[in-house]
Amino acid sequence: MPAIRGPKSKKKTRRYTRDLDAISADISDPAHLARHKATMHADDLPALGMHYCVSCAKFFESETNLVAHTRGKVHKRRVKQLAEGAHTQREAEEAVGLRTDNGTRTTEEMAVDEEL
Repeated sequence: MPAIRGPKSKKKTRRYTRDLDAISADISDPAHLARHKATMHADDLPALGMHYCVSCAKFFESETNLVAHTRGKVHKRRVKQLAEGAHTQREAEEAVGLRTDNGTRTTEEMAVDEEL
């Protein structure tokens, strides 16, 4: 179905958040998170970037908003996704049927009744 406002409106950049692999790298390596925060100027961030949810990669205006966010459904869903872990290339290939080891197939002759 064609886009009503043009082909660029198909991209969902308004609500785009960081991908799960980047967030898991932030959690495992604090230097990775520091590099990400260094790319944004503090004056452009809500509350000068003081209140940040690492698992959702969102900034909040106040500590109250951050606490309310951590109790919410969206945050809990994101934490659950991060706990599951990222899919690997091997899992993707196995889902499609590539490189699976189902054992070797053997061809056996079928017994046929000659009475018919």
